Amino acid sequence: MADKMRRWTMDAVGRAQLKLAETAIPRPGNGEILVKVSAVALNYRDKLVIETGFGAELPFPFTPASDLAGIVEAVGPQVSRFRKGDRVISTFVPGWIDGKTSGTARHPAHVTLGGLLQGVLAEYVVLSQDWAVVAPTTLNDAEASTLPVAGLTAWSALVEEGKLAAGQTVVVLGTGGVSLFGLQIAAAHGAQVIVTSGEEEKLARAKSLGAAHGINRKATDWAKAVLDITDGRGADHILEIAGGANLGRSLEACAVGGRISVIGLIEGFEISGGVLPLMLKQVTVRGIIVGHRRALEDLTRAVDRTGIKPVIDAEYDLAALPAALDHLERGPFGKVVVRMR
Repeated sequence: MADKMRRWTMDAVGRAQLKLAETAIPRPGNGEILVKVSAVALNYRDKLVIETGFGAELPFPFTPASDLAGIVEAVGPQVSRFRKGDRVISTFVPGWIDGKTSGTARHPAHVTLGGLLQGVLAEYVVLSQDWAVVAPTTLNDAEASTLPVAGLTAWSALVEEGKLAAGQTVVVLGTGGVSLFGLQIAAAHGAQVIVTSGEEEKLARAKSLGAAHGINRKATDWAKAVLDITDGRGADHILEIAGGANLGRSLEACAVGGRISVIGLIEGFEISGGVLPLMLKQVTVRGIIVGHRRALEDLTRAVDRTGIKPVIDAEYDLAALPAALDHLERGPFGKVVVRMR
């Protein structure tokens, strides 16, 4: 194995601070694994962290991103979960194995890879053995790298927390990574899926993935369209990607006893909506912070059994990270992935 590797690093917040550096390959310690990274999936959150810090005190020099797929290159002492040669993917919230997250009302847990902890945009990464799971056998590395945040967020919202059932109606807002995972997971469970987008081409592509209906949010009131499609009943599950005042539209479209999973913050850090539909419909509004390791393991098994294939809009070489971030900002159909060539 070589002694040097490439990794993206930054000494301060801002896109202009990114540089591709050559550094020493780390070595695993007790309970740690060295992963030769094959692919890193980007999330909108990574863009915010790079550009603004996203409210975190970043550990400079800082390496961004959280979602990798790769091969275990070496294991340190006392490692029992993996062996050299195993294909793995990372977990987003280190140490969250199952159940509730840690933290308090004043200080909720927010320690994540590519945030308060170093990220994974490097050719080699050392992880605790508890911070990884075995990759699905039916996905290549680029596809597998999309599961830790986008895939698990949709799975947590609909299955782990939402108890999705066949015959229910699921609305996914937009056609980004989480939304398309939500579409495919819901369709695999026998649900009716309604997708919104501002582009007819994306709606057509979403239907090819299993969506029963597509709503052009620029051409019509999407909440009223959902009520028309469901004969006034509304949606059992809504993946609220936009946030902000759009929550009010989701409350209007939600069924009695329905569930809104708040995932995105594209429209800002504050959410708002009418209290009457919230109370009269007895709607559950649940915040989703990705999910725990056990749920990710459940998702990987489900992917292998159902044949779900993550949608990748584009792949970029490691050196082309700026172009990949530009693509992310334009709004991809699915995921943007950085490959180690």
